Amino acid sequence: MRLPIRAGALALSMIFLLAGCASDPLAEQYRDGSSKNYISGDGTITEVAAEQRGEPVVFEGTTDAGLVVSNEDYAGDVLVVNFWYAACAPCRLEAPDLQELNAKYSGAGASFLGVNIYDQPDTALAFARKFDITYPSVIDADTGSVRLAFAGDVPPSAVPTTLVLDKKGRVAARFLGMIEAPSSLDTIIRELVAEEM
Repeated sequence: MRLPIRAGALALSMIFLLAGCASDPLAEQYRDGSSKNYISGDGTITEVAAEQRGEPVVFEGTTDAGLVVSNEDYAGDVLVVNFWYAACAPCRLEAPDLQELNAKYSGAGASFLGVNIYDQPDTALAFARKFDITYPSVIDADTGSVRLAFAGDVPPSAVPTTLVLDKKGRVAARFLGMIEAPSSLDTIIRELVAEEM
């Protein structure tokens, strides 16, 4: 009698294990063309020539780990700022690509910072664990202060939006919507890292 019970328990545990390894259903739904209750950007990439960039962006916020970060922490580095939230399907799709570029440029003149516009720290940290994200995210749901600092560069309803700041902290590029070609972001980061201050 014990053998069938053990076999059943083993089969059940395998089902749960495989379910945990399955792809992200929300991301898959978005990939398949469903955008239920979701507004995304149109995928436009805008680059700004050095002489046309505005003033440096001044911001401060508290990360999902409870640390206060500001633009001063990234002085002299290129900074990639990604506006996201956990239930955003395209945010989930692009997360591995952003993390891969973060790892590539870590210690090489570029940093990454998320700005979570809806979630609380526990949800943001769970997302980071699920997608192996190692860069911090500012929790901006309650104050909106970081979004306000970037007003004019980030449409309020278009998430994800990714901005790339030059070494002086000025917006040099914007990806409106999911980053579908990570190589484009890679090229922009590389060029900005090579720019003279």
